[in-house]
Amino acid sequence: MPPVDLIVTDATVLTHTEPAAPGYPDDPAARRATAVLLEHHDIGVLDGVIAWVRPTGTTPEAERAGARALDGRGRLAMPGLINCHTHSAMTMFRGSAEDVPVHSWFNDHIWPMEVNMTPRDVALGARLAIGEMLLAGVTTFADHYFSMDEIAKEVSAAGARAVLAPTYFSSEGPAGLDRSAAFAAEWHGAADGRITAMLGPHATYTVDDADLERTARIATELGVRVHIHAAEGMFQTDSSLESRGVTPMQVLHDTGVLEAGAIIAHGAGITPDDVRWLAPVADRIGVAACDKVYLKHAQQSTTPVRLLHDAGVPVGIGTDGPASGNTLSVLESLRLLALVEKQKEADATWLTSAHALDLATRQSALTAGLGDRVGALLPGRRADVVLVALDRPHLQPLHDVAAALVLSVQEADVRTVLVDGRVVVDEGRLTTIDVQEAIDGLTARVPQLRDRSHGRRIQDYAP
Repeated sequence: MPPVDLIVTDATVLTHTEPAAPGYPDDPAARRATAVLLEHHDIGVLDGVIAWVRPTGTTPEAERAGARALDGRGRLAMPGLINCHTHSAMTMFRGSAEDVPVHSWFNDHIWPMEVNMTPRDVALGARLAIGEMLLAGVTTFADHYFSMDEIAKEVSAAGARAVLAPTYFSSEGPAGLDRSAAFAAEWHGAADGRITAMLGPHATYTVDDADLERTARIATELGVRVHIHAAEGMFQTDSSLESRGVTPMQVLHDTGVLEAGAIIAHGAGITPDDVRWLAPVADRIGVAACDKVYLKHAQQSTTPVRLLHDAGVPVGIGTDGPASGNTLSVLESLRLLALVEKQKEADATWLTSAHALDLATRQSALTAGLGDRVGALLPGRRADVVLVALDRPHLQPLHDVAAALVLSVQEADVRTVLVDGRVVVDEGRLTTIDVQEAIDGLTARVPQLRDRSHGRRIQDYAP
């Protein structure tokens, strides 16, 4: 083999076995986890791609000559984390609408404040978010927001990876979908392939069926998927059944959105009967679970992970926007989901730590539509790698690495992060962007951003 240009040496490597097909294998035993831990292994990277994963000391010198070496001793090398649903630029509203019910959160706080934001606000908010995520080992994020061109520019400059879907409502008329489609045509595959575009209809209750049907057609023509809020809680499913006689999942089926492929944000109102719509398209959809937000807003339902698991539908981890979830930490969201699932199912054996890691890596990649590119440290995948320090007091003694990663690890334990083989975090320091300008700029804008005296809002929340 030719020489590699970067090597991670002597690390504990979290890798994966390959399932026979997308989603889960048929073997119930194999469903529990595909994560595999390899001690004392090296990872070779060539041109942004993982070339090999080998036991330390087994690579010929000719294949190592001239390569940059990253010392992995005492560290775990894991796939870059994927935030499957967020609104990154909402860092500008972090902490601005706390301890209020969901309807008030939208109608009285966030949607009136979003009237005030400018494209520059969105750019600064996204830059701050990207820095926060990279420092916490999140190399890819699936974003759903406004002024998406500004976010795409920030992703490109930071060297991050993103799945970007410009938000639109039917209340805008054809312009919203046209804008989203134009963005997808321009940006899909940009930033050396690190940007994946999707169409971004806001939700099944703010985008009518005719626009959803057109969305599905355009997505298929462009070769992209759809990112949409749907069945965010059981209250939305009940409302849809009462007013329309169908669930939000059936709406997505009937309009062709599921067939086109989709990230379904939240899905906490998915019912057992909805499986008939989801299971046949499990190779092109995924559900992004954001349990911290459900807890914060006292929601009575959460994403039905076990139901989706049994149906073979991938479930990814999301944080939602920082105005609702406060942080953009996938590690925090993963921990909360794992604990909520045990409590909800009254089963301490359900959703083991190894299974939870599978959600955060392989299944999150499938959910984001990137299952063949990231989510596993395997030859041929993009070199999105996170090095986590395992020698911290709160991780010792280390009986169970998977449990430590899910239940004990902290964001500050992330030391080095690579995206496409490029070091974007080096020993806890961002190397590609400086977030101080974003912090200063947004802080100066707080009075204007929080002004609601105009009495307007971007949309009415009445699902």
